[in-house]
Amino acid sequence: MTSKTKKKMICERGHVFYKSSDCLSCPICLKLDKPKTGFLSLLSSPARSALLNQGIETLEQLSAYSEKQILKLHGIGPSTIPILRKALLEKGLTFLP
Repeated sequence: MTSKTKKKMICERGHVFYKSSDCLSCPICLKLDKPKTGFLSLLSSPARSALLNQGIETLEQLSAYSEKQILKLHGIGPSTIPILRKALLEKGLTFLP
């Protein structure tokens, strides 16, 4: 399979979608499961999934990590850090140094 070839996939919920990667994340499920409130609602699906896969569901949990550690997670890009930093600051928290 070349990088431009999209493969038909079906998720556990029965959604049909096409992807060029072997990533099993269903884009339809990701949109349906997006939180309406909280800091996770501010993030893209890949960034949100990266944090959740690491077990980070709250800002308190996020504050136990450094920016460098978070940036190493697959799905987190440099544009995500300012969003997370702002959310932490609004709650009186920061990343680890």
